[in-house]
Amino acid sequence: MLISTKGRYALRVMTDLAEHPTEGYIPLKDIAQRQGISEKYLESIIKLLVKGKLLAGLRGKGGGYKLMRAPEAITVAEILRLTEESLAPVACLEPGASSCERKGECRTLPLWQGLGKLIDNYLENYSLADLLHTDDQGYDYVI
Repeated sequence: MLISTKGRYALRVMTDLAEHPTEGYIPLKDIAQRQGISEKYLESIIKLLVKGKLLAGLRGKGGGYKLMRAPEAITVAEILRLTEESLAPVACLEPGASSCERKGECRTLPLWQGLGKLIDNYLENYSLADLLHTDDQGYDYVI
């Protein structure tokens, strides 16, 4: 599993919006400028986040984007599932993968299934609010 630029940028956009909760709708150009990401590229990412009902968008003067729920109620898993094709550790566990002919005798399948569950559980238990915390305990990092 490799998280793409799209997934990493989606997390950055969501944390940016969570860091500015009282500003109402935030224009895309402001987010792009703060994050150092092309507006054009952000448009495609934000479209996924709006379609996934994580963001609300408003056009026109005073328009922009805002979170649909509190940061505590949005998981990293939700965000990454919208932007990544798969979070599966191996191809045979990806959604829609054809059944492997070796599935019945595969000695490593339980290993990959367990890893997939660990990844899912970890990302499900990590909220957007968790990404906002920075302190001397190791949470001071860049995505």
